[in-house]
Amino acid sequence: MSTTTYERIVSVVGLGYVGLPVAVAFGKIRKTIGFDINSKRIEELKAGHDRTGEVEPGDLKLAQVLYTDQIHELSLANFHIVAVPTPVNDANQPDLTPVLRASETVGKALKAGDIVVYESTVYPGVTEEECVPILEAQSGLVCGRDFKVGYSPERINPGDKEHTFTKIKKVVSGQDRETCEIVAQVYESVVTAGVHRASSIKVAEAAKVIENTQRDLNIALMNELALIFDLMDIDTHDILEAAGTKWNFLRFTPGLVGGHCIGVDPYYLTHKAEKLGYIPQVILSGRRINNDMGKFIAQRCIKEMIHAGHMVAGSRVTVLGLTFKENCPDLRNSKVIDIIRHLQDYGIDVQVHDPLADSEEAQHEYGVTLTPSAALKPAQAVVLAVAHDAYRQMTPENILALMGDAPVLIDVKSLFKAEDFAHTSLRLWRL
Repeated sequence: MSTTTYERIVSVVGLGYVGLPVAVAFGKIRKTIGFDINSKRIEELKAGHDRTGEVEPGDLKLAQVLYTDQIHELSLANFHIVAVPTPVNDANQPDLTPVLRASETVGKALKAGDIVVYESTVYPGVTEEECVPILEAQSGLVCGRDFKVGYSPERINPGDKEHTFTKIKKVVSGQDRETCEIVAQVYESVVTAGVHRASSIKVAEAAKVIENTQRDLNIALMNELALIFDLMDIDTHDILEAAGTKWNFLRFTPGLVGGHCIGVDPYYLTHKAEKLGYIPQVILSGRRINNDMGKFIAQRCIKEMIHAGHMVAGSRVTVLGLTFKENCPDLRNSKVIDIIRHLQDYGIDVQVHDPLADSEEAQHEYGVTLTPSAALKPAQAVVLAVAHDAYRQMTPENILALMGDAPVLIDVKSLFKAEDFAHTSLRLWRL
């Protein structure tokens, strides 16, 4: 472990929304290896193109990163960062397959004196109990003697150009004090916001999952309030605007909770809790509320269409937005698909538009064909599901142009107000 911080050559395994910004940041100041099993992704990055939109072409050009899908090139590095996805399966159980396979890959390139740091979201204990045995088996080395491990949870917010990797305080940890200090110093060389040294790897792992669990529960409360106020025929957005005038009111809003973090991370915590014999109550209740919002929105759309005099079966509905959040092309775990599928169950012809989503990915992930703006047919209703800037810039006239007689607008993101359509026959419902 005698290699100094400044002699550390970094490798980043997994070049997605999390890994690429990390690799580029390190590549600007030191030799860096960027590894991904997707050869198409590697070729795109070599050509200076990032399909996620997280890194600007100019930054890609400035960074000295060796992009590769060859395991033997990982051996050039001695500080390995694993930043692969950790999703859940159809039963909402943690799927550790990507991080375990990444451990096999790193293990094959591991040398004495190396440090392996995991950024992937996991439940407490995964790094030391699940990943370390794989690293040892693949390398023939002994953890703690020949190599060390650490954990530094990712805090990337896809599509956010303000809170970027270098500007977010980094939690770091190591299996011992010496390793933690080296990990801290390596990250401090690029993270201008500084680092927080966690007392243990398990503490750092737990900190990650509760960050998003807290947000999930706060949004679940807003969603439950929206369900209640909808029964009272009161506009939830107006209520939150009024309540928000108090200095200590937390400004959360109702909505679809998808993506690869908030809609996933709580299941990693509850899985571990259940293995220990404790059945979480509040966390799982919040998850159920948030998971049912797509169905609720679809049902409200049906009700509004009926009130407007439309026959449901055979009607057409346009859904604006498919990605899991605004101004981001990420389709992973998007809950918009729940709205689409529930509408289709009623015999509705759903056409979907999204200016940022990749057509091939939408077809592959969800079997959804994206419709270009010019090809959209007049619809009986529009569901504005994602607040992309392109939709925020739409005028009431733009919305009305998408529909025919007795139009219905289901505004999930509350971008419009009733007075915007006071001169029309449009029925507006806001979550």
